[in-house]
Amino acid sequence: QLQLVESGGGLVQPGGSLRLSCVDSGFTLDYFAIGWFRQAPGKEREGVLCINSSGGRTNYADSVKGRFTISRDNANRTVYLQMNDLKPEDTGVYYCAARRGYCLEYESQYGAWGQGTQVTVSS
Repeated sequence: QLQLVESGGGLVQPGGSLRLSCVDSGFTLDYFAIGWFRQAPGKEREGVLCINSSGGRTNYADSVKGRFTISRDNANRTVYLQMNDLKPEDTGVYYCAARRGYCLEYESQYGAWGQGTQVTVSS
């Protein structure tokens, strides 16, 4: 089964950028959709962006449109979340998750999760 590890989080000033990585320990991500989720303190975890097995992208959070981009590099078993123009409200723990085939918004539809990486945007 997939073993996902997120990295790239940290402390950044408003307006700054971070690139998060989600790496699988297996040999291929070709058959999986990978979603990025985030959870702010006291709030439910929400879907952010997802990329399906053929490279199609879906945005689930209006607040990140035009600022966040998801991409995948199957040869390196990695999915990226490029985050630009970060805002304090982007603060939270970011998770990547995998499911077979295509993207869905809800976390219950994903079977493999990473441990999360903390993103803190300070004002």
